[in-house]
Amino acid sequence: MRLLSLLALCGLIAALPAARATEAPLDLTFGDFFVQPIGPRGLEPTPRLLAASGHQVRLVGYMVLREQPQPGRFLLTPRPVSMSEHADGDADDLPAATVTVLLPEAQRDRLVAHQGGPIALTGRLEYGPAEDESGRVSWLRLHLAAEALAATPASH
Repeated sequence: MRLLSLLALCGLIAALPAARATEAPLDLTFGDFFVQPIGPRGLEPTPRLLAASGHQVRLVGYMVLREQPQPGRFLLTPRPVSMSEHADGDADDLPAATVTVLLPEAQRDRLVAHQGGPIALTGRLEYGPAEDESGRVSWLRLHLAAEALAATPASH
């Protein structure tokens, strides 16, 4: 597996030609995801989240520091979070608004190096339950563009 610098990833996403974009990304915040306060029915998506699903969005968050990173994906949250999968198993402290960031299909064997501090990502947002090969269910996914990593050289 090749290790990628997230800074290089973000730079490539930002450098994509505007002509290739079919739509201007919608700026979305983690606060736009669920109705507040949480009511007796639990978490409910906001109309803004539902309208953004399937469209290009720009989201600023923090990459989750994982003990066991997974190739082709990483997690983005509204605040810094660390996961100790070995010690905690499925009992993690991830916020409900955690977004699974998915690399393009051709890049699914790559690991992305952890980046501290807030990062801005642009991709197609998908809302709804989806189970990955590990059995983890995500409700929010951000699909990065196919060109996002095409020119990124392998590091390490």
